[in-house]
Amino acid sequence: EGTTFVSVVDPGVGSSRKSVVALTKTGQYIVTPDNGTLSYIKKVVGIVAVREISEVENRRSNTELSYTFHGRDVYAYTGAKLASGHISFEEVGPELPVDKILELPVVETIIEDNLVRGAIDILDVRFGSLWTSITRDDFYALEPNFGDRFEVTIFNNDMLVYQNQVTYGKSFADVRIGQPIIYINSLYRVGLAINQGSFAKAYNVGVGSNWHIEIKRLGD
Repeated sequence: EGTTFVSVVDPGVGSSRKSVVALTKTGQYIVTPDNGTLSYIKKVVGIVAVREISEVENRRSNTELSYTFHGRDVYAYTGAKLASGHISFEEVGPELPVDKILELPVVETIIEDNLVRGAIDILDVRFGSLWTSITRDDFYALEPNFGDRFEVTIFNNDMLVYQNQVTYGKSFADVRIGQPIIYINSLYRVGLAINQGSFAKAYNVGVGSNWHIEIKRLGD
């Protein structure tokens, strides 16, 4: 509680998009552009208030003519002032309706008798692993044991991109080099990887709400 996070994913820097600070239900502050980056936080954690950053008071001095470096000049500056107690949340700027912040579509996880469906949310670009929207608890509804094999199917919209049987393991070393594996990542969500390889490159898989994944328990 009271922690301030600064998020600068801002392809629209310098445009008319708003700069905001959100207060979560758990008492944290998120300093970020209003461009959809708050979507999951609003859905999973909850947001109780949002304020637009007033750049007259909360912008690094002598940067008024810098239009493409708001991460330093606005977000980090405002976040530091808020975290250090130099300003209160109310002093960030005018309040905005929580229901008016920009939200991106969030794919709902579907759990059936022997199947769980979700989306591919993140590509771990360093290793080519896929991080899905399926939580550990959602996956545990299939009662998996390490070493079990599951049928994994990936779609881009309605186009089939990948379908194969994949082993569930604790770590990448649980399968041979070059073999795919289902695992639980550091966010406690289902990941899909290739031991010492890139799953994304091997099968041309992308990320986003149009990339869907199904994990089906195979019959005993």
